[in-house]
Amino acid sequence: MFGLLDMDAFYFSCELARRPELRGKPVVVCGSGPRAVVTTASYEARRFGIFSATPAARARRLCPDAVFLAPDFDLYRARSAEVMAVLGDHVADVEPMGLDEAYFDLSGIERWRAAARRLKAAVVERTGLPCSIGLGPSKLVAKVASEVGKPDGFVALTATEARERFAAESPALIPGIGPKTAERLARHGIDRLDRLAATPEARLAELFGDRLGPQLARLARFEDDRPLQTARVRKSESRERTFDRDLRGLGELEPVLARLARELCDELAEHRRSGRTVGIKVRFDDFSTVTRARTVAEPTADPALVGAVALELLRELAPERPVRLLGVRVAGMEGDRQGAPAPPPGQLALSL
Repeated sequence: MFGLLDMDAFYFSCELARRPELRGKPVVVCGSGPRAVVTTASYEARRFGIFSATPAARARRLCPDAVFLAPDFDLYRARSAEVMAVLGDHVADVEPMGLDEAYFDLSGIERWRAAARRLKAAVVERTGLPCSIGLGPSKLVAKVASEVGKPDGFVALTATEARERFAAESPALIPGIGPKTAERLARHGIDRLDRLAATPEARLAELFGDRLGPQLARLARFEDDRPLQTARVRKSESRERTFDRDLRGLGELEPVLARLARELCDELAEHRRSGRTVGIKVRFDDFSTVTRARTVAEPTADPALVGAVALELLRELAPERPVRLLGVRVAGMEGDRQGAPAPPPGQLALSL
């Protein structure tokens, strides 16, 4: 039996814990730039149509009387550590999925439902933060169960119960089926999960390819055999920035890229990590995105080398359109592919 602990409106809940006068008010956590997006919103703000990733400017128009707060990620990381500590005290196998949610394994626990209720109560008691828990025979069922129970939810479902309960829902309900895929399915008359589950895999393979097509049908049937990953090693680290105004030309872009490379390498050095692949990411004013990457002879976190390779890639790209986002990445982390031969220097490698 798998569980998913999902903190309710986590960033807002962290803010509310230190500013209780915000209770009952529409609160939006977001940046202040013209291109900032909402990080999270209180449930009162969501009634106005404000959700995560809503442009901040639109959120201000939808609810001008809301309280707008800048995100405090140092606070959120500290509170997340408290939550994960409680989780670790109650179950042995945990797979964190960011700051505000984590899968856990209840296999071998006879009264697993009672154990999950004790966990939920302990999180609230020790941190003061609300949470929801979903339970199921797979990570997929647990994830969907946690979503439908929010806020302050506790939902346990079998795969059969999930198929019956969500038969009439859009395929977009399922994590892994994005809006564009759901739109393509709907164009072919597959606008419900039960219809997707009943569609022959051969037909789905024709529409979406031999790999994705059959996988869509399995997801619709809530078939999921993914194990818990108790140790997740990040294969890359990156830094990127979205500009308040579009930048033009290498003269404006190069100083930003050099600064991002320094910040990234400082972070890598702090955690004693290095990688063989340096890449850049450029998003233009029309939202088209281009990536370039190159390998180096040895794993590195040297800001001079990473910056030089990144700048060389940018100069070779020579962007002519205005740029709204710029990023740098180090991938192929040392230890990720033990025993694998290093690619020859200068070879194009992983994209961002």
